[in-house]
Amino acid sequence: MAYDSIVCVKQVPDTSNITGEAMKADGTVNRAALSAIFNPDDLHALEMALQVRDEHGGTVTVITMGPPKAADVLRDCLFRGADRVIMLTDRRAAASDTLATSYILSQAIRTIGKYDLVFCGRQAIDGDTAQVGPQCAEKLRITQVTHLERIEQLRDRVARLRRNVGNGWEVVEATLPVLVTVLGEANEPRPPAAKRVMKYKRARVKLELAAAVATDAPAASADEQETEVERRAERLRARGLMMEQWNLDDIQADLAWCGLAGSPTKVHRVQSIVLTKEGYTEVPPTEAGIRQMIHELVVDHTLG
Repeated sequence: MAYDSIVCVKQVPDTSNITGEAMKADGTVNRAALSAIFNPDDLHALEMALQVRDEHGGTVTVITMGPPKAADVLRDCLFRGADRVIMLTDRRAAASDTLATSYILSQAIRTIGKYDLVFCGRQAIDGDTAQVGPQCAEKLRITQVTHLERIEQLRDRVARLRRNVGNGWEVVEATLPVLVTVLGEANEPRPPAAKRVMKYKRARVKLELAAAVATDAPAASADEQETEVERRAERLRARGLMMEQWNLDDIQADLAWCGLAGSPTKVHRVQSIVLTKEGYTEVPPTEAGIRQMIHELVVDHTLG
């Protein structure tokens, strides 16, 4: 029996190398100073969906929500084997918290319509809330299984799943459709395939074409630019390289549940943590050296 899977992925700032330049004076992250990467847990979710398709047949559709730059992760998904990718981008979705994000994603999943499994990474490294996946399942009114380590069996309309429970694991059964959140330890994501990279490296969403046309012909009128965008889009469609781009109207979203209006999360307090020191300090591997390092960290309020 073949299974149709949907994977929710996200482009996130690379938080593994936070420096002074990557922090604002108010203690928040300066995203513009950080490179954007494929959210690590989402790569494992994609790999699990691809494994299901490879073993049982079916399709893998990937959705991402974000600005046009997030199309980079969709190309990466195509390189790794995704069948269909969808870019969900709309200025009205800006400032969405997890509640609004999960509503928008669930509407997109409803718009796709046919699915058996929904895969999400356990959490995103820029928020660490692990809320979007479970909230999507609630809005879709389907079963959810979190912290997935392995799919033990897929048979007919029942999934036998092994999930991590902190100090051990448990095996549960769920009737499809089901949404799962996948751990980073669940598998080893496959690398991009060279043939698929060559095939899809020029895949674009419409907003990317519009930006390219504006750069290439800045003096052209709005109508002329739109005509050129459509011309380029037709050429890509003919080669199967035009990635789908949806907005909130396409998924029939209620704007009251999107963006700032649909985001009840409030920041109680922001602690200013600004990294300003340049270079590095060599600590001698002695007891005195370690004590001096701890003293400096305490004085700088890094510790204590």
